[in-house]
Amino acid sequence: MPRSVTDILIATVREDYEATPEEIALVLTTLTPWETKWRDRHEMLKEEGYELRPRLRPGWKASWLESGADPLECEDGEVLPSRPMLVDAMHEVTGKPVYIKEVPTDGEELRIAQMLVQEEWARDPRNHCVPLMRVFKDHKDPNTSYMVMPLLRPVDNPRFVTVKEIIKFVDQILEGLVFLHEKRVAHRDCVLKNIMMDADAMYLQGFHPIELEYAPDYSGYVKYVPRSAAKVKYYFVDFGISVHIPESLGSMLVTGTFGRDRDPPELSPDWGKRNLQKRGNRSSSDPSAAEEGGEGYDPFKLDIFIIGNMLRREFQVPFSNLDFFGPLVEKMIQPFPDNRPSAEDALKQWQGIRKSISMIHRQWHPRSREEHPIGSFVLDTISLHRFFMSCAKSVAKRVAKVKGTEA
Repeated sequence: MPRSVTDILIATVREDYEATPEEIALVLTTLTPWETKWRDRHEMLKEEGYELRPRLRPGWKASWLESGADPLECEDGEVLPSRPMLVDAMHEVTGKPVYIKEVPTDGEELRIAQMLVQEEWARDPRNHCVPLMRVFKDHKDPNTSYMVMPLLRPVDNPRFVTVKEIIKFVDQILEGLVFLHEKRVAHRDCVLKNIMMDADAMYLQGFHPIELEYAPDYSGYVKYVPRSAAKVKYYFVDFGISVHIPESLGSMLVTGTFGRDRDPPELSPDWGKRNLQKRGNRSSSDPSAAEEGGEGYDPFKLDIFIIGNMLRREFQVPFSNLDFFGPLVEKMIQPFPDNRPSAEDALKQWQGIRKSISMIHRQWHPRSREEHPIGSFVLDTISLHRFFMSCAKSVAKRVAKVKGTEA
């Protein structure tokens, strides 16, 4: 039986042990190593204008020790997720929630992130790279810097409820990929977890940075405007393994097998053998390939595979009424990179596909392949009812506006 805080935490995370209430209270009363790290930087962040949640402030004492409340129902019982380089905070002047990420001052991630939000590029509506609100250096270690970004939500929280919502998501992501590649940046890890959404228009009162379904002050569940009725923007995040290849360098190869998606052929151990017959005039003697060793590959075509594989996994495979993704996905996940389309060509093909999707089809809910026909009928009926009610309200507003003008 686990006894120490670490043992209890590890066993609980592995889900092979059910902790007792006393053990849970013990765990939640003790800061994790990554929480301690940020608590020790509280004063520096405070000087820069950012406040951490009560749990991460010096001298914190668990609120439930005095109140007797269930620690699982207390805001300061929310443990910071195990992402040592990230912490949520509040900008004191504006009251805006933000995320702060620790990065090397001279690292590629910071350089690329700053490049992508330069004023001219930031104005481009196709730019779907996470906004960089501010950068500042550590007060003691100039080799460490901090990027301040808006608090975003996972793309699928809340879940997509209509096909139209998914179509709009794909519109933005492929548009954003075209922008990235035009600027000669390859993300290399553009899986769903590294695409997030600005949901401020959905959550008018905000939301808790850890317990996303709760209000910022943990007072209860938070209400939100449906995704279809709000202006949502999707962003690529985490440029930790991204590369920038200037136009002057031409077409360069990269190496490395990092990334969440393990399906791309070029990330497999036998890529060199599989690619031998496809090299042509691009060899592993390329400077970028020689830098790390191993067989080089085109990072831009890797992005194409990852996005295509995401569309396949998240939409085409689970849902029976999203089979229209098939032709696009098939091209994007071709085994040999040279056979995959460019980002621009993928977007053009998608735009052709979306034109063929009827208005009624767009209002359907994403239909699970395991879903019972009766359930599908009921959910589709509800979706269509919402659509027609929305249309009726829109028409009524326009009529009222016209009458007001005539008067």
